[in-house]
Amino acid sequence: MSLTRNEIIEILKNPVAESTSFSDVDNSLFTAATATARALFNNTVYQRGIIEFSSYCRKNCHYCGLRNKNTDLVRYRLTHDEIMQAVDNAASIGMGTIVLQAGEDEDVNPHFIYTIVRTIKEKYNLAVTLSIGDHPDDVYRLWRDSGADRYLLKIETTDTDLHSLYRPGQQLYDRLNRIESLQRLGYEVGSGIIIGLPGMTEENLTDDLLLLSTMGLDMIACGPFIPHPQTPLRHAKQGSLVESLRVTALLRLLNPAANIPATSALDSLPSGCNNNGRIMGLNAGANVIMPSITPDEVRSRYSIYPGKNSPASTQHSAVKQLQSKVQQAGFTLSSQAGSSMRRTFGTQSAI
Repeated sequence: MSLTRNEIIEILKNPVAESTSFSDVDNSLFTAATATARALFNNTVYQRGIIEFSSYCRKNCHYCGLRNKNTDLVRYRLTHDEIMQAVDNAASIGMGTIVLQAGEDEDVNPHFIYTIVRTIKEKYNLAVTLSIGDHPDDVYRLWRDSGADRYLLKIETTDTDLHSLYRPGQQLYDRLNRIESLQRLGYEVGSGIIIGLPGMTEENLTDDLLLLSTMGLDMIACGPFIPHPQTPLRHAKQGSLVESLRVTALLRLLNPAANIPATSALDSLPSGCNNNGRIMGLNAGANVIMPSITPDEVRSRYSIYPGKNSPASTQHSAVKQLQSKVQQAGFTLSSQAGSSMRRTFGTQSAI
């Protein structure tokens, strides 16, 4: 489905109460996005288990609780054996992909990641996604040689001023160049944005969607901004559930074959979704869930935003509850890798 910039802006500016009672515009949008997703994926939802193996980070992004200057956070690193135990758990509950995620931990040797990926690939028939930030090309090449299938490198916003403001010391063009490097190395590459960052307008957000849709991405992730109390944005207004669902639907229409996750942040909004945000995301065109498989002893300490990896439930019970909700909503859970449809069929964006 082709959409112009003005049409996207009009959809994003359409007024609606922040509730689960959507406008006719939204219902029409979500219906079109769901139909587009089902044309390629049927009712299939791919499962990616995230292992958050380190909460150390050298950067100071203003929106993230892992930022280096957050001295109140109790940090951790998982050992090789702890990571592999988590992989065992993920495989046993149906995950088709392992996502190794962490802050940018300067004390994690690239060869440690190489060994972990090699071990996973030798022991299991699972895809491996890395989500561990900015590194030199030779490090990305090393990890690709180890068998890593995918890399997720979010840009958070394509507005150069906002990007520099909220990611101090970092430039948008560097992030975009790294994404191109990852693509040249043969990774399936994902990126994405935070919806509702302070100062972000509907025009900014539209430009985000249009740029993401020209980048040849295999996965695109979007989630609402949730202010963390130990960051400079602690007093900022949270992102909107409705706007996040609109963006999910628009991304599906603009990128029919991309893998689009219903992000955990949709379930973590303090109000408005009754812990059903990810189901609502699937009903807006998403086709992937990415539950945390991080060990219970540390999972609540991976504190990117409040509500992520709540200590109120165990990892196992949280995943089982999510799987049950997805099935009750009429979707079919898949333990397959869910490789890029865009590559399989050569499907381009619909801009």
